[in-house]
Order: sequence, then C-alpha cells, then structure tokens
Amino acid sequence: MLIDGVDDLDDWNSWARSSSQEITGDSLEFKKKVYQLAEQKGDNDSSKRGGLNLLGCEHTSFRHLIESFPRLLFLPLQSRVKPIVKFLENIGVPKGCVRNILLLYPPILSYDIEKGYQTKITVIGAKDNDLGKMLVKYPWILSPSILENFEKVLDFFDEEKVPKISSSRAIKAWPHILGCSVNKLKVMVERFGEIGITNKKLGHVIATSPQLLLRKPQEFVQVVIFFKGLGLDEEAISRTLGRCPEIFAASMDKTLEKKLEFLSNVGIPKSHLPRVIRKYPELFVCDVDRALLPRMRYLMRIGLSKKDIGLMPVRCVVDYPRYFSYSLEKKIKPRYWVLKGRNVEFSLKEMLGKNDEEFAAEYLGMEEMLVPPS
Repeated sequence: MLIDGVDDLDDWNSWARSSSQEITGDSLEFKKKVYQLAEQKGDNDSSKRGGLNLLGCEHTSFRHLIESFPRLLFLPLQSRVKPIVKFLENIGVPKGCVRNILLLYPPILSYDIEKGYQTKITVIGAKDNDLGKMLVKYPWILSPSILENFEKVLDFFDEEKVPKISSSRAIKAWPHILGCSVNKLKVMVERFGEIGITNKKLGHVIATSPQLLLRKPQEFVQVVIFFKGLGLDEEAISRTLGRCPEIFAASMDKTLEKKLEFLSNVGIPKSHLPRVIRKYPELFVCDVDRALLPRMRYLMRIGLSKKDIGLMPVRCVVDYPRYFSYSLEKKIKPRYWVLKGRNVEFSLKEMLGKNDEEFAAEYLGMEEMLVPPS
C-alpha cells in the first residue's frame, strides 16, 4: 500500500539520521509529493495497483521497482541519483543500458562506486571502460557478496597457477565468474585437468572462452564423449580444447550434431572426421547456413559434385577443411578465377594456403588479382 511505502520512508529517515547522513531538501520535497499523491488518491490506506503511474512513469518495471524498493523514493535526486547516473555514463555504460542496470540492481544507487569497486578492479588491470562493460553484462558485481567472492576467485586462479593476464581477461570478458562459488569453479577445472588442460593451457582456455567455467560438468563431459565417439583420443581432444575452447561451450543438439550432419551430407566419411577435426576444429563452430553451405554450393557450382567432394578427402575438403573459413567474395572467388584463367590445376590448399604476397608472386608476378565475373 502506498501509505505504507511512504511510512517506510520515515523509517529510512530515522536510519539515515542514525547513520549521520544528510537529509537534503530535494529528497524531502519528493517525499512530500508522495504524501500528497497518497492523500489525493483517497485510498483510505488501501491504494490500488497502478497508482504509481501518477509519478510520471507507466512502465511495469518501474512499478515493480518501487514496490520492491520503496526506499529508493527517499534518495536525494541531485546529490545521489544524478551523480550515479552520470558516473555510469562516464565509464562507458550506454544511456540505454543505465536503466537496465538500475532495474536489475537498484542498491547501486546507494553505493559509492568510485571508492568501493574501482579499487577492486585495478587488481585485474581493468579500467573505467572495462567496469562499464562489466556492469552492463552483470550489474550484481557491485553487491557485497560478489565483492567478497572476488578475492576468493582470484586466489583460486593463483592456486591453479593460471597466469594473471589470463584470469583478468576472463573476468573482464565474463564477469559472471565472480558470482560463481570457488567449489563450482574447482569442479570444472578438475574436468579440464583430466584431459591435460592445466596452468598456462588452462589460462588460455578460460581467457578465450570464460563461459566454459560456468558450464555444468556433465555437459562438458558429453562433448568429450562426443569427440571420442568420432575417433579422437584424449590427447587430440585436449589439443582441440586448447585450440578452440568455444567448441566445448557449444550446444550438442543445435551446434555439434548439426555440423556432424552437414559433413555427413556432403559425403565426408566418418573415418575421415578425426583428420578434419585435428586440422580445423573451428569447423564445428562455423555457421552452417551462412558459412558452410554457401562455400559448398560454390564448389558444386564450379563443377564439383557432392560425390566428387566426398571422394577427395586427402586432396581437398579433408586435407584442407580451413577452406570453410575463408570469404567467398574476397578470397575464394578471386583466386579461383586467377587459377582458372591460367589453366592451373590446383587443390583447395594450393589455392588458399598462401598469403596474398605469396600467391601473387607465384601466379601473378606483380599483376593485380583478376576480378571474378559477375
């Protein structure tokens, strides 16, 4: 009820005085307006849902915010609310995201961010803009419990001999780690260790794909079993994790199984999959519709059938699966037309494996690349 909410302001007023906080004029004025609002509603201590719309905001989230944290109405606008909003904008929080941060974690309005948290983030080499990005991703990093866990997480990474630059990069990229218990992190790190990912290798993995630390252990084990089923041993799986950690954060159904289905459909025998994965594991995180299919269709358009592609495992797709990572318009088509124009027989690796300077020196001299026909 609104009257109860206003009375709650009186309670906070008493608390504020006991904490030697200054009660400024703008907050008292706002409180007076709320009292007047209650009187004008004439709800006889039984205000109805929606009355907060009279404060000038009809958004549902605003209503829930005030109902959950009525004491926010007592915060001085000029000396507290506006400076906090200005500070958030100054550290790189987009204006459109300030609202989300305040709604997700209202207590931020009562914090002295500059003195409290900035000293913490300097430990991981973060700057103001880093703090802004971290707050957008995970506003709760300012809560006392997260700040307390901050030290424990850093100590844990030190115990695991993870390079500080790697742990810092992981936290800045994925601050959700700070909300995870050390015990949970330990379980995932143990799973990594079972396939030989420790120390510097562990640092590389979490710096590249920090969200892996928050996966359920059984989900990680499922991916390991998936690759074992394709014929990879633990050493090969370890190298795959070290080279492309994103694979182990991918969905089994939506990503990994879909890539496997694609490779099967284009005629790649299962016996050749270990070779494909060892040479280019990133294939399993490429987008099928936007990356893999267009490049496969291009091979077919220039005269190679699905059967041809499937029968050339050593010469082409299996030998050089990195083909699927190159741009059709900027690299594949121009080089194809250069080689075709010179009647040169080539494999995908010969066509794409050289950098621009090496390719030009071997096939063009000092000439410019041919423009593919439209």
